Amino acid sequence: MNFRTPAVRLGLLPAGIALALTPAFASAQEASGTTDLDRIQVTGSRIRQASTETAQPVIALQRADIEKQGFTSVADIVQNLSATGSPAISRADALSSGEEVGGQYVDLRNLGPERTLVLLDGKRMGVSSGGYTDLASIPTSVVERIEVLTDGASAIYGSDAIAGVVNIITRKNFDGLEASVYKGQYGQGDGDKTTYNFVYGQTGDRGSITLGAEYSEEKPVLAKNRRYSASANGYRHPVPTDEDTNGWSAITEKGVLVTDDGNYVLNPGGASNNFGDYHELGNADLSNPSQQMFLSTGIKRRSVFSNGQFDFTDNIRGTASVLYTEREALQQIAGYPYRSAAYDTQMDANSVFNPLDTDVDFMRRTWEVPRQTKSELNTFRFSGGLEGSFEFADKYFDWDVGYVYNRNKGVKTGTGNLFIPNVKNAVGPSYLDANGVAQCGTAAAPIAGCTPWNPLLPYGSTADGSLSNPDLQKYLFLPTHDTSLTTSKVYSANLSGAIVTLPAGDLSFATGYEHREEEAEYNPDALLQSGLSTDLAGAPTAGGYKLDEFYLELNVPILADLPFAKELSVDMAGRYSDYNTFGDTFNSKFGLKWKPIDDLLVRGTYATGFRAPTVANLYGGTSQSFDKYTDPCDTSFGAAVRNPEVAARCGGAVPANFRQEACGGGAGPRPGGPAPDPHQCGG
Repeated sequence: MNFRTPAVRLGLLPAGIALALTPAFASAQEASGTTDLDRIQVTGSRIRQASTETAQPVIALQRADIEKQGFTSVADIVQNLSATGSPAISRADALSSGEEVGGQYVDLRNLGPERTLVLLDGKRMGVSSGGYTDLASIPTSVVERIEVLTDGASAIYGSDAIAGVVNIITRKNFDGLEASVYKGQYGQGDGDKTTYNFVYGQTGDRGSITLGAEYSEEKPVLAKNRRYSASANGYRHPVPTDEDTNGWSAITEKGVLVTDDGNYVLNPGGASNNFGDYHELGNADLSNPSQQMFLSTGIKRRSVFSNGQFDFTDNIRGTASVLYTEREALQQIAGYPYRSAAYDTQMDANSVFNPLDTDVDFMRRTWEVPRQTKSELNTFRFSGGLEGSFEFADKYFDWDVGYVYNRNKGVKTGTGNLFIPNVKNAVGPSYLDANGVAQCGTAAAPIAGCTPWNPLLPYGSTADGSLSNPDLQKYLFLPTHDTSLTTSKVYSANLSGAIVTLPAGDLSFATGYEHREEEAEYNPDALLQSGLSTDLAGAPTAGGYKLDEFYLELNVPILADLPFAKELSVDMAGRYSDYNTFGDTFNSKFGLKWKPIDDLLVRGTYATGFRAPTVANLYGGTSQSFDKYTDPCDTSFGAAVRNPEVAARCGGAVPANFRQEACGGGAGPRPGGPAPDPHQCGG
C-alpha cells in the first residue's frame, strides 16, 4: 500500500470535473486484472469515494479554464461565475469605508461574504473582524483549480458555509520551472494590468516541493474617462457646463458665499472681500465630483508561497504550506464638500477675507485635495499536518491531523478630510501683519501655527488664503492611520472509511473534530475616534471567540445497477458546535442522489444552518454612517400619499403640506430626503 502520484490516476477520472485527489491504495482486485479507482474527496463531502458526483452541486474550474479567461486575480475568476452575487465591497464603490475596504471578497448568492466559506486546499482561510475572507491575498499562479459548492454546508464545514464554499486547490507535484508575464489594458488605453510570476517545483520518490512568487499591479481608472460614469446621474443628465468660456467651471466648484438672500460666487479676478464682486450661484459654478472619482481602484499584490509533502512511511505523509502576501489598494474620491453650517464654522465677521460685516456661512468643495484611502494588508498563513491510511477488518481508513495559522495585519491611511478645530481657527478672526500677510487670530492674540483660509477663492487661485498653499493644506488636512490585526488558529483531526459493505456498495463515513480560535482588532485613528474630522467617526473593535466542533457524515448506498436505479444513495451529516460566547448548536443535512439512467442525475439536499456572530458583531465599536429614511407623513413621498389610514394618523400632528427636511436643509427632493446636491451630504 503505497502513496501514488495523483497524475497516475488522473486518466481514470472524468476530464471536466475538478477533483481533490488523496493518497491511493492498491486494491486486491488488481491481482485479478481489474482496477479499483482511487478514492477522492470532492468539496461538499468529507467522505472519500470513487464517484465524483455527489448530492451537492459543485462548479469546478481547471487551471486551463482559468488561464483562458485572462483574469489576474482569484476574486475576478470567482466573480465571473453565475452563482456569485454582487461583491460586498466593489473596487468600483469609491465611497465604501471600513476595515475591509481594499480587499476582494466573494458573495455567493448575494447572502453576504461572511456567509461564504473560503478554503485553501480544504482548510480555512483567515477572516477580518467582520468575517470577510480576502481573495486578493491568494496569487493566481499558485492556483491549480477552484471548486465552488453552491449549496449550504454548515453541517460539514461550520456556520460560515451557509451560502456555500469556495475551495482553492494549489499546485502540487510540480516538476520544473515555469515563468510568465501578463500585460493588458482596457480599450480606452487605461487600467493597465501587469503580472509577473514564476513557479519552481521538484518531485522525488518520497515527496515534492513547490516554490513560487508573484507580483501583480492594476492601475486605477478614473470615472471621467467613461461616458457612463463621467457624470453622477449618467451621460443623459450631464452636469451643466460652459467649458468653452470658463474652462474649469465644469469640474470645479468656486468659492460660494451662503447668505440669507441666497448663494453667491466670486467673479473671476474679483476681490473676495468686496461683495460687489460676487454673482448669484449658477449652473456653471457647480462641480462634478465624478471628475475626481476613481471608477476602479488601483491594487498591487506581492506574494511568495511554498508547499511540500514527504512520505515518512508507505502509509504516513507530512504536508506543509506557507503563504505570504502584501496587498496595497488605493481609492480616490472628490475633495470634501465642506458646508460651514454643518460644523458650526462660519467665516468670522472679523476675517480679513469676509466681504460682509457679519458671520457668514459658506460651502466649498476642497478640489485641491482629493480624498484618498491607501489600504495595506499583509497576510501570513501556515498550514501543516500529517495524513495517512490503515487497513482494519478488510476495510481501508484514511486519517489526518492538521494545524492552520493565519494572520492579517493592516494599515489604512486616509488623506483629504478636514480637521474641524483647525478649520474654525483658519476661518475665524484674522489680521494683516506688517508685511500685509493674513494671520490667524488678532494682533494682540495670534494663533501660533495657524494658516488662515479664504474658502471664497476659487480652485486655481494663488491669492493669500487660497487652498493651493501647501502650508494651509497641511494645517487643514490631517492624515489618519487605522490599524487592524486578525488571527485564526485551527486544530483539526479527521477519520473516514467504510463501515460495512451493503449490496449496493460500501456504507461510508467521515467524522472529525475541530478547535478554532478567532481574534480580531480594528483601531481607527484617534482623530476619527474623536469625531473632529469630516471623515466618518468610529470606535475601536476588539475581541475574539473559541469553539469546539464535532461532525459525522454518512453515505448510504441503497440501490445500484438496477432498472431505473443505476444508483440511489443518501447522504446524512450532523455537526455539533460549542462556542464560548453564546452556547452550542446542532445542524444537520440530508441529501439524495438518484441516477435512473447513465445520462440523468437527480439530486437534492435539505439542510439546516446558522451564522455565528463575528467579532465585529460581538465587540464592534459604533461608527458614523449616512443612513436615510422617508418620513411616512411626507406629503410628497411618504406612505400618507397612498394610504388614507397613514394620512389620518399624520393629520393631527403635522401640517397638510409637511415635507421631510433634506440632510443639507430644505425639502427632500426624493424618497429618503437626501439633498439634491451631494455636496450637502458629504458625498
